[in-house]
Amino acid sequence: LTEVLNTEEYPLTVMDRPIESETTKIVENSFRACLLAFLDEWSLFAERNGVDLIKVIKAIKVRPTHSNIIFPGPGIGGYCLPKDGGLGHWAYKHILGFNDDIFKMTTMAIDINDTRALHVATLTRDAMRNMGRQVAGTRILLCGASYRQDVADTRYSGSEIVVRKLTEMGAEMRVHDPYVEHWYELEKQDTYPTQGHSLARFFRNQDDLVNIRVQHDLAAALKDTQAIILAVPHAPYLKLDPDKIVQWAGAPLAVVDCFGILDDKKIRRYFELGCEV
Repeated sequence: LTEVLNTEEYPLTVMDRPIESETTKIVENSFRACLLAFLDEWSLFAERNGVDLIKVIKAIKVRPTHSNIIFPGPGIGGYCLPKDGGLGHWAYKHILGFNDDIFKMTTMAIDINDTRALHVATLTRDAMRNMGRQVAGTRILLCGASYRQDVADTRYSGSEIVVRKLTEMGAEMRVHDPYVEHWYELEKQDTYPTQGHSLARFFRNQDDLVNIRVQHDLAAALKDTQAIILAVPHAPYLKLDPDKIVQWAGAPLAVVDCFGILDDKKIRRYFELGCEV
């Protein structure tokens, strides 16, 4: 293992039984999923009361005991966090043979995280209304298809739910991501991940999403759009200039920041340019 893993910096812990090894992985990922679900309700509190939750989290993380607190963004993704808690719940009943229900927080966290991205569509709708516009027929650019920053992995990305819900609401969606070449969850939704298992089955008006292609030219993708959603904090998005964004769009637009990418200075500048943030 030392040939493929940095065991000096990340030493391995040898467990006594396979069930302990698997439980270690599941508990770790379930803990992180529960933490993200916990922050979901506080992000709603902060949103409705004008509290900058990013600043709150940074202040809390000063304490070493709370340095692992993380912001949920538009849901969670990847291959581990969305399903590991459910795997533990399933194994408890179907492999280990227990009939009682001891899992409360773990399963609730999965439900919260799975639906968090729907709130992004609501925020986008509200921002458009504040500008006297409707979502239906609106060109909206989603920035970030991957499930986390600076990777090209779209598995269980919260961005997929955002695109699907806004499409159901009648928006004309565009997608930009500097790392993703193909978004197969959309392009091959009839067969990917397997036939009949696409998230498209939970939404209406999804047929045209097979024609979406991830764009890499941000200026071209923004042309004539009425809204931009910053869904993933990719490094290139952290440096975006509000003046350039409005210039490329051709007019003031709604800006939805899902990850606290914008600082106070940039938010003020967007408002000065006539945008809704």
